[in-house]
Amino acid sequence: MRKAFYEKLMESLKSVLPITFIVILLGCTISPLSINSFAMFFIGAILLIVGMGFFTLGADMSMVELGEGIGIFISKLKHQWIAYLLLFVLGMVITLAEPDLTVLANQISSIPNDVLIYTVSVGVGIFLFIAYLRMRKHVPLAHLLIGFYIIVFILQYFAPNEFIAVAFDSGGVTTGPITVPFIMSLGVGLASLRSDKNSSTDSFGLIALCSIGPILSVLLLGIFYQVDEATYTMSSAAEIDTLAQALTIFVHELPEYASEVFSALLPILIIFIIFQLLTRRFHKHQLLRIVVGYVYTFIGLVLFLCGVNVGFMNVGQNLGSEIVQFSKPLLVIVGAVMGYFIVKAEPAVKVLTKQVEEISEGSIKAKTIEHALSIGVATSVGLSMLRMELGISILWFLIPGYAISLILSFYVPPIYTGIAFDSGGVASGPMTATFLLPFAMGACQALGGNILTDAFGIVAMVAMTPLITIQVVGLADQLKKRRISREGAYLQSIDDTIIYY
Repeated sequence: MRKAFYEKLMESLKSVLPITFIVILLGCTISPLSINSFAMFFIGAILLIVGMGFFTLGADMSMVELGEGIGIFISKLKHQWIAYLLLFVLGMVITLAEPDLTVLANQISSIPNDVLIYTVSVGVGIFLFIAYLRMRKHVPLAHLLIGFYIIVFILQYFAPNEFIAVAFDSGGVTTGPITVPFIMSLGVGLASLRSDKNSSTDSFGLIALCSIGPILSVLLLGIFYQVDEATYTMSSAAEIDTLAQALTIFVHELPEYASEVFSALLPILIIFIIFQLLTRRFHKHQLLRIVVGYVYTFIGLVLFLCGVNVGFMNVGQNLGSEIVQFSKPLLVIVGAVMGYFIVKAEPAVKVLTKQVEEISEGSIKAKTIEHALSIGVATSVGLSMLRMELGISILWFLIPGYAISLILSFYVPPIYTGIAFDSGGVASGPMTATFLLPFAMGACQALGGNILTDAFGIVAMVAMTPLITIQVVGLADQLKKRRISREGAYLQSIDDTIIYY
């Protein structure tokens, strides 16, 4: 166990160090940060590294095993209406457990938090049920994605402008560090009893479909409530004079995040207890492993969320503002560089890439997916900074982006389409919401733009570009295999000719 934690900690350290170095470099040169800001950032980075180590180890031990076990149980049920009902409830409960959903609710002041949270949760529940129905009926993922995204882009014409970027952001925010490990392993369990050639491919795509539910939900809420004005108030940095005061702030905030994470994990714990009492699926050793994993997951999420929210948010906001004042063109370059490295620090990315490598039996490397994700996020953040500077509507990027990704889905192996659309939700996690989004807000405020229409939407962009980059990887892989096959056939024909003569 100690060795496993050390390995996870080293992975976390390698993931977080690049973005830490970038912030230090910027804070010491073109965007000077105060000593106090540096202190808050360093403490946050340490909590981030340790928390990410605990979380990834805990998710492997508990979330993945529980999700897969429940998936296998549901796929064996004789009465499928019970399976559909269970999946709907699971989708709701897991979404309610996602801490980033509360952040989203606080950003839309015109709609009561409970109304937004439960509506989005219902949307995820419905689409989790649809995702399972697709697996049973062997419906190609691309066909459903095209149909539902057409509905999304039709609805956005009737929603208030302030809701469009936030609605697309919600699709990424709600598939965060709690949702992703559970739903992805649930997909593996649901597909495990199938023996056809598409069983492993169909285990991907659940996150992709579940990300659509929140977008539709928020758009429908915007239409239904007929909001005249939506506002957002940026947070202000805490005033500190010493390192001891900085530590005090983190210590003061830890119980609040512990309470938030406990409330988030409690529904999953209740599901686990009920599931075990009814099925007796897990043995004593497995039960102990899952319980320890839950404790690690809890500790990891508390440290991670406290670190990024308290230590990173205001630093990101200040950097965005200072860089705009120094050089507007530089904002695009810095944004792209930060986007390339920051996705490596998203906890759910590790879960996705590991599962991709395992299910593909090593044919799709985790490093390949990570590199494609980094390129996609770098592109999306750079374009987000550019559109903010020029005041371009996000739809000029989202509509062509989704059109290209949906067209690509007809030319790449289905497994790459599932991975690509799942990765969109995975890449846009808490690091994006608590560092890149404040970075965009600080820059937008310095530019004098509208935060709700210009700064918001960066999460949506982060969720969109990996759909293209990962499918391009799939297309390149397919073309490579065809070339090798043609070369092999050509060499074989030469050998046959030589033998004949």
